[in-house]
Amino acid sequence: MADKIKVADDCSYKTYSVCESAADSSSRVEEVGESDGPAVFMCGKCKLPIGDSLSWAGGDDEQNQIMLKRISDNVVIGKEPFVSGTRKEFGCLVVNLTCCGCCSELGIMYISTPIKLDYKRSLFCFDVENIESYVVGSPGQRVPELDGEDKPVTLEYQNIVEEQMTEIKSLAVIIGQRLLEIENNLQCSSGK
Repeated sequence: MADKIKVADDCSYKTYSVCESAADSSSRVEEVGESDGPAVFMCGKCKLPIGDSLSWAGGDDEQNQIMLKRISDNVVIGKEPFVSGTRKEFGCLVVNLTCCGCCSELGIMYISTPIKLDYKRSLFCFDVENIESYVVGSPGQRVPELDGEDKPVTLEYQNIVEEQMTEIKSLAVIIGQRLLEIENNLQCSSGK
């Protein structure tokens, strides 16, 4: 099964396939733990979402990268491939992955690799230091504590509050009319 990606090419899009089996061919690829909740990966600078854990392909601890099979439209895939100059990636043909919001570099995508890096080919490899993640339902989240008198706003509760507000408004109008009557009576009795 292959996933499709879009690459901008002068205001038009070309579609490429991403082979899922590429991630299965190496022991370096790590699987997402089943105890972890779904995660959203975001640009480290402008916090635009770039992908999620549903497209997880693995991680490379040596290179400090995570690999995804699919990405959001917020990631711009470079048009010009270049030969990587790093020692571990020597001979790899790669394109840059940048954020469309702030133009910061997020990682690379391997177009051509030697046999030892075939598991990374056609995957989106993001540098961990350039991205952030948010785990849905993480333990750091708190539920608001309700006092005995505090109630969540429900439709029934809202109707009760609206009825009480209507009663208070009508009472305020009646008090205002009475004050005007008393004021008029005082003015009349002081004028005599």
